[in-house]
Amino acid sequence: QVQLVESGGGLVQPGGSLRLSCAASGSIFSINAMGWYRQAPGEQRELVARITSGARITGGDSTDYADSVKGRFTIYRDTAKNTVYLQMNSLKPEDTAVYYCNAGVVTTTLDYYWGQGTQVTVSS
Repeated sequence: QVQLVESGGGLVQPGGSLRLSCAASGSIFSINAMGWYRQAPGEQRELVARITSGARITGGDSTDYADSVKGRFTIYRDTAKNTVYLQMNSLKPEDTAVYYCNAGVVTTTLDYYWGQGTQVTVSS
């Protein structure tokens, strides 16, 4: 019903940059929030960054970041394309993980969906 397709992962040297993309498609009425999580081997999945739609009256999306990526990663989205991006700069080996896209999508109800994951490896 709703699909999330991620792209942009790969191998990069420490200090390098990558941009991840996640496009939502299907019977979408609206998207409340989109975010990126990551999971390293042997670790729990953790929130990296999230962007949440602003209220109708006040407007403006809000963003949240894990402390470990603040100042290095930026999340933003293209509402018209139902796509969220994660710009990752100054990458460190500890950023190595599988990155998953997550979206809160309203079709007839609000449900949360996951992408298939994309591998990010930071290594020299």
